[in-house]
Amino acid sequence: MTPASMVEMTGVGTLNEKSLHAQLKVWCSQAGDRFEVPVGRHVIDIVRGELLIEIQTRNVSAVRNKLATLLEEHRVRLVFPIPASKTLVKLGPGGEIVSRRRSPKRGSVFDIFAELVSITTLIDHPSFDLRVLLIDEVELREHTPHGNWRRKGWRTVERRLESVLEEIPLSSTGQLLELIPPLPGEWTTADIAETAGVSLRVAQQVAYTLKHTAAAVPVAKRGNAVVYIFV
Repeated sequence: MTPASMVEMTGVGTLNEKSLHAQLKVWCSQAGDRFEVPVGRHVIDIVRGELLIEIQTRNVSAVRNKLATLLEEHRVRLVFPIPASKTLVKLGPGGEIVSRRRSPKRGSVFDIFAELVSITTLIDHPSFDLRVLLIDEVELREHTPHGNWRRKGWRTVERRLESVLEEIPLSSTGQLLELIPPLPGEWTTADIAETAGVSLRVAQQVAYTLKHTAAAVPVAKRGNAVVYIFV
């Protein structure tokens, strides 16, 4: 069964939602779940017993305060998708497909660090649980005079789920450390970039997260580079 047909059949609180969020809600759901449940001044995507499940498809910083408030009295799981592979579909004026191709860009679990930098204080909270989903997605684009000039006027109008490739639980700093290949006793962001095969920017986000969760501390400088050790 395709994700789209699942949404149609379940009717799981998907009205007025973008496809990716709605489809992930269906993918995450279990028998007995409740959907779009008011909890205090917030509305929760899925309530499973005492567990609150929030699905955020971009910009975790936008729900940072919501998560912090909910964690005062509840167990909270944040579900965040990362497109490990993507198909780009361009639509014509009438919604017809004018082109379809696979994107050369591939995401990885390390992309989550761009989001974690805004919630470092929550990572080791005993009631917080993060699930990263590596997904195959379809991105629909349409042309507009006001679209992104880098994309020659094409803008994204919708994201759709093709499949979930892997679910990765990241509920503590310890699980984050398991993602990082072995590093020397003293290391820099350049070491992370080289061993993990990520950009220097991503490596900097990793180091920032580890520093602010007290998993690593700066001990020196090597030229312009900060030298860290694990604690």
